[in-house]
Amino acid sequence: MKRTLTVSDHVDVAAEPDAVYALLSDPTQVHRWSPENTGAVVENPRRGGAYEGMTFVGRNKRGRATWSTRCVVTAAEPGRRFAFRVDVIGPGKPVVKARNATWEYRMEPIAGGTRVTEIWTDDRPWPDAVAAVFDKVAAGRPFADFQRRNIATTLKNLQEDLGAP
Repeated sequence: MKRTLTVSDHVDVAAEPDAVYALLSDPTQVHRWSPENTGAVVENPRRGGAYEGMTFVGRNKRGRATWSTRCVVTAAEPGRRFAFRVDVIGPGKPVVKARNATWEYRMEPIAGGTRVTEIWTDDRPWPDAVAAVFDKVAAGRPFADFQRRNIATTLKNLQEDLGAP
């Protein structure tokens, strides 16, 4: 069976797109909403926030498993879009170069706030059968299904933090 490579969901929040972007484009803040992320360190921060090519190391936890990822920002459009690619991973620090995933946040103005869309794309270059075995061990189900739940949790937490319009 062919695996699903992209999943997304959205939520409406009571904040302007620029304010939402400022939060979501700061990797050190994402742990506030994400069910797996426990923090991040931006490797070469610049005044003014995120920029294309910026790298950061994110720390993550699922059950007893912990790991770190090195990510590179691929889109930094204030008030509109923030995206990053995960391409190095490891149990303590990211050491294994491996295309993993791309995460994207899109912001669009609506009456009373912003519609935030979160998108996960599976970038693993593996055959579907290999991915299915890995997914079963690592997540207990296909990663797309697992990430659907994570995205829903992240967006729900973001909406609780910023309010609904």
